[in-house]
Amino acid sequence: MERADIPTTLLCKKQPFIVAFWHGRLFMTATAWNFERPFNMVISEHPDGQLISGTVKHLGISTISGSTTRGGSKVLRQLLRSLNKGECTGITPDGPRGPRMRAKKGVIEAAKISGVPIIPLTYSARPSLLISSWDRLMIPFPFASGIIKWGEPVYVPNNSNSINIQNLTKNIEEVLNQITMDLDKRLGVIGPNPAEPEKEKR
Repeated sequence: MERADIPTTLLCKKQPFIVAFWHGRLFMTATAWNFERPFNMVISEHPDGQLISGTVKHLGISTISGSTTRGGSKVLRQLLRSLNKGECTGITPDGPRGPRMRAKKGVIEAAKISGVPIIPLTYSARPSLLISSWDRLMIPFPFASGIIKWGEPVYVPNNSNSINIQNLTKNIEEVLNQITMDLDKRLGVIGPNPAEPEKEKR
């Protein structure tokens, strides 16, 4: 695991945080959490999300069902309660249905309201299977070689306006894509490219 000092430093300061990772790199992300602090993951209510929810529970990780962008007020309340208790929470900025590797603003808004930083997280593995789903979920083969990597914290000022939120959303997207593609290149993995972004409604 690379740059584990980043979450370790914050946890030593008793600072909770949001972990951001792409939906397509969700499968092994739970294994990166080897800290004593409780960890929750926001998982969609779709059948595939509930399958993942059942899997991560075996690793001692709790889940919050729903999405921060689709009917997200209930999810946001649960997320804030978790962070206020000093727990950490994982969010897929492109979930629950994409477009792939394109961040939505929900993760930035959650960080703004809660006052906690966001830490990007990703992994790559070889050999692995890329499922033909919207997110191109990566599932490593048994005994695969892999790398899990943490990124630098992203802080969201509590006075951020809509333009700031838009820029920070783009920033978290670019950072996650950069470290993900870098790991794929290092391992010789031909990973998916980001999907075409959604067009803004006029």
